[in-house]
Order: sequence, then structure tokens, then C-alpha cells
Amino acid sequence: RMRSVKKIEKKKGSGVAVLPGKLTDCESEDIRENELFLVEGDSAGGSAKLARDKATQAILPLRGKVLNSFEVHPDQLFGNAEIHDISVAIGVDPHGAGDNPDLSGLRYGKIAILSDADVDGSHIQVLLLTLFYRHFPKLVSDGHIYVAQPPLFRVDVNAQGKSKPARKLYALDQGELDSILERLQSEGVKETAYSISRFKGLGEMNPDQLKDTTMHPDTRRLLQVQIPDGALEETHGIFVKLMGKGEAASRRAWMEAEGDTAEVDI
Repeated sequence: RMRSVKKIEKKKGSGVAVLPGKLTDCESEDIRENELFLVEGDSAGGSAKLARDKATQAILPLRGKVLNSFEVHPDQLFGNAEIHDISVAIGVDPHGAGDNPDLSGLRYGKIAILSDADVDGSHIQVLLLTLFYRHFPKLVSDGHIYVAQPPLFRVDVNAQGKSKPARKLYALDQGELDSILERLQSEGVKETAYSISRFKGLGEMNPDQLKDTTMHPDTRRLLQVQIPDGALEETHGIFVKLMGKGEAASRRAWMEAEGDTAEVDI
């Protein structure tokens, strides 16, 4: 009863939910082609705004880390400004797994989490996935949630005579970088003829690089978030272990048992 009294409502102006001021919306209203990128940080948001296709791509920059919403009651979600803005921008209210939510207000067919390729970026990704898994499960089951995959490395290859112009190659992780270097070696490219640079974050990328690697439909890599039918319990167990408040002991035991398998980026 106390909780229902304290229920936090959506901010409204003249009876209509007001779109967040930091949302840079797209021109199209066709949700089959509309995409919303939830971008980590204002600097990356600035690059993304310049890299986007204004017709179909919208940008919502997020400041800092979103609240861990795994054990937050739905009535209290809108107390967090970031979650409020995400919900209003998407056009769908939070709901439970067994609910039949109204998706008629959905404003984007694809909602993509775009965070840095480092450890902090992965944490933000997990926090947002927790939000969608817990409070917007219909969006996940209908295939609207995606994870963008920005590269971690760039390899600049000098021109090799007139027939081979200079190239820029992007690698998602260390494994891809190794395979690119192997390929260059097999092509007979000397080590002095290329240089490797590492992106510390999305804000460091030029808009054209961000567009080519992460946002343009022809050249980007976008992973659709799906939960296979046979993995529902396992997925729930993983979220409980990672995000549950009373799970510190099992998290610690898991880290002690599996810690040596992590590729620590120091």
C-alpha cells in the first residue's frame, strides 16, 4: 500500500509524455526502419549524432552508469532519470514477463546499445540488458533489442605500390587483430608498413569511423539479443548471480573458480 502511494509517474506536459531533451530523433516514423542508439557518454553521443543517418537513426546519450534495476520495483523505476528517458524515448512502459504490454506506441524497430569496447562499456551493456530483460521483456522476445559492436583496434596499412592503395582495417578484439596481422604477413606486408592503434572509447573515434564500423547498416556489426527457449532458466540464473543483491557469496565463489579464464585488459 505504501509503495502504491509513492508510485512515480512519467513526466507529462499537457497530458502527453514529453520526449527527453537530449534525444536526437530521426525523421522517419516507420518503425520497420527506425533505430535508436543508446550511447554511453555525451562525447560519444556527439560523434554518433554526426555519424548517424538523420532519416532513420536516433541517438540518446546516457550519462554515467544506469541503475542496476534487477530488484527495483516497477513503480519506482521512473525515479531514475536515465530509465525514465529510455522508456519515454522508446514509447513503451515497463512491464513484467507475463504481461501483455501495449506496443502500439513503440517508436523504434531496433534499439541498439552502443557502449565502449572496454570493461566499463561491458558493464554499461550488462546494466542496460538487465533493464530490458527485467522490465521490457516483450521487446527482447520480439527481437527489438540489439548490441552494437564497435572495434577495439585499427590497423593502418600503407600503400603497397599503385595496385594496392592504403587501407584501414578494424578488429573487434585481440583475436581478430591477430588474424588480420597473419593475413598481412601472408600478403608479404612488412611490419614497418602498417601501424596498430587502439580506441580507448567511442568518443575517440571520428564520426566517419564510427559510421563505417558501428552504425552504417552495410558495414556495421549488430548483434540481436535473443533468449533461446531452452535457455530461459539458465539466463535467469545468470542474471540473478550477476545482478542480485544477496548473491555476493555465490559471485565470489564463481569468480574464484572461473577467474583464470578471464582475459584481463590491464
